[in-house]
Amino acid sequence: MDTVLQGSSLLSTPEVSPDGRWLAYQSNESGRPEIYARPYPNIEGGRWQISTQGGTRPVWSRNGRELFFLDMQGRLSVVPIAIGGDSLVPGTVQRLLETVYYPGFTTRGFNLRGYDVSPDGQRFVMIEAHEGDSQSVLTIALNWAPP
Repeated sequence: MDTVLQGSSLLSTPEVSPDGRWLAYQSNESGRPEIYARPYPNIEGGRWQISTQGGTRPVWSRNGRELFFLDMQGRLSVVPIAIGGDSLVPGTVQRLLETVYYPGFTTRGFNLRGYDVSPDGQRFVMIEAHEGDSQSVLTIALNWAPP
């Protein structure tokens, strides 16, 4: 990401929109992590703040009309996105789930997105956080069929 966006702020978890025209990312330029969006690849064409009370780990809906992220309490939120020409208009942030989820980190402490959104935007794959756990374990069964 350093080659696309540069500056003194910590920038992480970039996500390009499904149509390839927008880049969502997390930055601490306001003093806390927030979600922002810019046109892509012309990142100097504008900047819009998406989250309003902090946010991390953005992911676009498959149709590009919503942006999901974790709020500062680790709860899944969504913002409707309206696109008009070269501008983006974020709607009102809505918390979707009250359960706290494991956000995801690499072994070196870098942010990962520990969740994903189904193509229809109605289901989520997430790792539930448990108080006091220093890490979570995810087991994936491949080629599993019920008996």
